Amino acid sequence: MSTTPTQPSSRKQTVYPYLIVLSGIVFTAIPVSLVCSCAGIFFTPVSNYFHVPKAAFTGYFSIFSITMVIFLPVAGWLMHRYDLRIVLTASTILAGLGCLGMSRSSAMWQFYLCGVVLGIGMPPILYLSVPTLINVWFRKRVGFFIGLCMAFTGIGGVIFNQIGTMIIRSAPDGWRRGYLVFAILILAITLPFTIFVIRGTPEQMGLLPYGAADQEPAAAEAASNSPNTGSKDKKSPEPAASTVGMTASQALRSPAFWALALFCGLITMNQTIYQFLPSYAASLPSMAACTGLIASSCMAGQAIGKVILGMVNDSSIVGGLCLGIGGGVLGVCLMVAFPGLPALLLLGAFAFGLVYACTTVQTPILVTAVFGSHDYTNIYARIQMVGSLASAFAALFWGAIADLPHGYIIMFGLSILIMVAALFLGIIPLKGTHKSANQTN
Repeated sequence: MSTTPTQPSSRKQTVYPYLIVLSGIVFTAIPVSLVCSCAGIFFTPVSNYFHVPKAAFTGYFSIFSITMVIFLPVAGWLMHRYDLRIVLTASTILAGLGCLGMSRSSAMWQFYLCGVVLGIGMPPILYLSVPTLINVWFRKRVGFFIGLCMAFTGIGGVIFNQIGTMIIRSAPDGWRRGYLVFAILILAITLPFTIFVIRGTPEQMGLLPYGAADQEPAAAEAASNSPNTGSKDKKSPEPAASTVGMTASQALRSPAFWALALFCGLITMNQTIYQFLPSYAASLPSMAACTGLIASSCMAGQAIGKVILGMVNDSSIVGGLCLGIGGGVLGVCLMVAFPGLPALLLLGAFAFGLVYACTTVQTPILVTAVFGSHDYTNIYARIQMVGSLASAFAALFWGAIADLPHGYIIMFGLSILIMVAALFLGIIPLKGTHKSANQTN
């Protein structure tokens, strides 16, 4: 049966890729925001309710992070092997059940168990769903749509942090209602998209990827104008995007894999500095009023930065790298050089948001550019393991640095070194890819 779209499906061909983008926005704005971006609003009320130290309750989040590190390669394998609808539906159900379980928990070990459930359910949604779907469904503007979807992790966090806080304050055990509402939102809003909208490939619906129809005439014209058109060495038709690239086993044996894994770890570690920006502002004379604004400025920078980085990456991946990391370096310099000027302090936090955005936008784009789409989920899941592991320990590392004399200056200095190293680690695999392509041609 032919998978080429027929004329009656032209409307679906136009509309359906945008439904995939809407699904990606729902994933990041609902389950990702509710489970990850809004986690902090529960730390104090739950700890106070059970009369335990915050560290005892927040231990569930460490368990959640470690479980994700362990389960990421499994999630990548499942998404590569089985129907995305099944995997993402199961992940959404687990995320909803995790929040539902937390609303009914009466002991710390029960929260820890819910952390394991969330750690199993969230990796496909948090790390893999958006880049996988956009890479398969789009041939053009891939970076823009990845950035647009990922921007809603911050937007959803801003909205639901306020809603969740109001629910928590509504009763002594309002945190239970908060988790219950979050569970209902995850299941009621996300499941219709995973069940009825998501398809693993456009071909499953007899459609083409967005932009593929525009590429075919250009490819045909290039072939007809080629001086070798009539020769025996005429090139065969370009293979489908899903068949192009390395397997995970091939990637693991390449230096580029380890360079990008280290890039992911460093850029994620650097991102964690965001958590210490309010403390930095509070440590400055007369800047205590900026503690909330500096965090909001960084969140605004990362939300806008994700869209801008995506657009730039559609033209130049190296340009996207330089913009994101250059913005981060500029932001750090402004925050260190002008600590007494609120406007420049907030501008620096906003600029730092650009490098924050690199974590979820630049990394998947680099993986696709270097290794292709053939075994993308398996390769990206393994690279993201390093980022998740770095995230689990980065807060402890930066906290220890910040407690040293002149600790924030040391922290920002290390941040610049990390960003420069990440820039080179991101560019080198790209240059190697271009050399290989030239040799092949």
